[in-house]
Amino acid sequence: MAGPAIRAVELARALAQEHTVTLAAPNEPDAELGVPAVCCHGRELVGLAAEHEAIVVGGLTLALVPELASLRKPLVVDIYDPFTLENLQLFARQPQAARIEDSEGLLNALLFMLRHGDFFLCASDKQRDFWLGMLHAVGRLNPYTYDDDPAMQRLIAVVPFGIPAERPQMTARGLRGRFPGIAEGDFVVLWGGGLYDWFDPLTAIRAVAIAARSVPEIRLFFMGTKHPNPAVHEMSMVARARGLARELGLEGKHVFFHDWVPYQERANYLLDADVGLSLHQHHIETAFSFRTRVLDYIWAGLPIVTTVGDSLSELISREQLGLAVPPGDAEAVAQALVSLRGPEVRAEIREKAAAVAQALSWGRCAAPLVHFCREPRLASDRAAGYAFAPPADWAPQRLSTAKGLVAKSWASLQRGGLRQLIRDALSYWRWCRGR
Repeated sequence: MAGPAIRAVELARALAQEHTVTLAAPNEPDAELGVPAVCCHGRELVGLAAEHEAIVVGGLTLALVPELASLRKPLVVDIYDPFTLENLQLFARQPQAARIEDSEGLLNALLFMLRHGDFFLCASDKQRDFWLGMLHAVGRLNPYTYDDDPAMQRLIAVVPFGIPAERPQMTARGLRGRFPGIAEGDFVVLWGGGLYDWFDPLTAIRAVAIAARSVPEIRLFFMGTKHPNPAVHEMSMVARARGLARELGLEGKHVFFHDWVPYQERANYLLDADVGLSLHQHHIETAFSFRTRVLDYIWAGLPIVTTVGDSLSELISREQLGLAVPPGDAEAVAQALVSLRGPEVRAEIREKAAAVAQALSWGRCAAPLVHFCREPRLASDRAAGYAFAPPADWAPQRLSTAKGLVAKSWASLQRGGLRQLIRDALSYWRWCRGR
C-alpha cells in the first residue's frame, strides 16, 4: 500500500474501536486489514454509502463519484495530501497544454470537494492554514459556519498521519544477508518511500558517493521504485536515479533499488537499517507536504536525515531525532549521514523517538475524526441549504450600492450614534473625492 491506502486502513481501524466501519476500495484486499473491506466502484459505492450514517472519502473519490454529495449524509473529506501541488512538479516536463489541462482538472475536482464536505481532515497546522484559505475562497467560511464555531474546528481539524501503537517487531531479516552486497557490518541508509518526482533521490545518491570515500561500508537502499497501484505510471525520477547510480558506479555496490515492500513487512526493513533518509526539492509542494514514511523512521527509532522546509523536518530538529539539511546539498547530506553512524548517537535518538511515537499514535491522531463520528452531522451551512455562488458579472463597484450605504450607516449609528455616523460619512465623502 502507498500512503493514501495506509491512511484509509489505519483511520478505519481507529474508528472501528467504537464504530461499525466498512472500508471500501477499488480492488479486492489481498491481506487481513482488521476491518471489513469490500471492493466496489461508482454506483455500487453510492449504494453502500447510503446504508451508513457517515461517509469518509479521500483522494479524488468524491470528484469521481459526485453522487455521494447528494446523499445528504455527513461527509468527511480527507485532504491531507495536497495533490494539486504535487502535480505541478509531476507534470513539470510535459507540454504546457497538458500541464494546464491537468492543473485545471484537478483544481476543479478539489473545489467541488471543498464545496460539498461537512468536515475536513488535514495533516498539520500549516496545512490547516492553507486549506482554510481555500475553504474561504469557495465560500465555506460564512456566517453559518462562523456562528457554529468561530475557530472553524467543527469544519476542519488536524488529523496527522499516525504511527502504530505497538512497537515494530522483526520477523525476518529485511536487508542484511538477503540482498547481495548488503552485509552484517554495513552502514545501511534506508529510503523508506517511493521515488516520486517531487523527491530528491539524486542528491541522496551523490551524497553516498561522497560518504563512501571515508565510509566504504555505506549502503543506500531504496524501498519502493514501483508503485503498487498499476494505474500509477512509473515516475521519471526512477529512471533518473538509476541512471545516476550507474553513472557513478554505485548501483549494486553502494546503492540498491527494490520494487516495493509490502506494508506488513516494512518493520523487517526498518529494523535492519541504521539511518532513515528522506530528501525533497525546494518547491511549493514541500511547504505543505507531510512525509508519511518519515513517521515509519520514528516508529522504528531510526536517526533521520531530511531536507528542511516541511513540518516534519521541524519536528525532527525540535525533538533532536536527526538532522535537517539544505535542499540539494549533497555534501551536507553526506556529513549528516556519517555523523549519525555511532551506536551511542543511534541509541540516544532511539530513546527520544519512542516518546514522540507515543504522541503520534493512530489512536491519538484520529481523535477528531472519531469524535465527529460519535454525532455525525451536516455542516451548518449545508444543513441550511446555503451555498456561495458569486454572480458572473460581479464587480467591485457593486459594493457601493444604496443598499450597502444604508447598511453601513446603520452600523455607524449602532457603534457610536449620530456623531459616529457624521464622522464616517465625512470619511466616506473624502474617500470618494480622492478616487
